[in-house]
Amino acid sequence: MIVYCVSVFVKASCIENFVAATAENHENTRNEPGNLRFDVLQSAENSQQFMLYEVYHSEEAVAAHKETAHYLKWRETVADWMERPREGVQYDVVRPLESKMW
Repeated sequence: MIVYCVSVFVKASCIENFVAATAENHENTRNEPGNLRFDVLQSAENSQQFMLYEVYHSEEAVAAHKETAHYLKWRETVADWMERPREGVQYDVVRPLESKMW
């Protein structure tokens, strides 16, 4: 199981559009067979700061996600709305164990 936490800082004037585009990407991603979870979080302290919390079965599922039409559309659509490039960090799950979690 693979987890990605992606930090995104959005220009204040683009927050509403970012949320709409990200919601569409979220809905489509949740329908991918290799996606286990995809949360879109907005900081309570800074409305321009978002965290995308994504969980996939495998590296192959992550690679497949990055080739989907909805992800490629999202990536292109939101690029100019970011204050700075998004930062993704990959994590391996230590606990809970996969068999007990899903």
